[in-house]
Amino acid sequence: YFTSTGSGTATATVGSSQALTVNGTTSGAIYPGGSTTISFTAANPASGHAYLATIHLASVSVDSSHSTCTTSWFSMPDVSANQDIPGGASGATVTATGTLSMSNSGNQDACQGATLTLNLTTS
Repeated sequence: YFTSTGSGTATATVGSSQALTVNGTTSGAIYPGGSTTISFTAANPASGHAYLATIHLASVSVDSSHSTCTTSWFSMPDVSANQDIPGGASGATVTATGTLSMSNSGNQDACQGATLTLNLTTS
């Protein structure tokens, strides 16, 4: 054989992210003037890692039999998760927790027994 030098090229493809899915579970019932802790999990359908910075409560909705329950009585400050979610994770535990609060705004009987849906967004 002869020794020689040379050059060439190669190509590579960088993957892309997919939307994370965040689910929450409360630690118990909530009452006027009270709060409950929310624990979160995150699913990442992409092959690569994704960074979950913040979990935001976009809105609250109630079940149809409690339609007169005022959803503005419920709030949750943004949750700073600041966590790497591995690719393919189907339910990675998010170490940060949230606090859902219910204001104490007079007669709130319309919310007794209501099932709340917390609509979350992430960044």
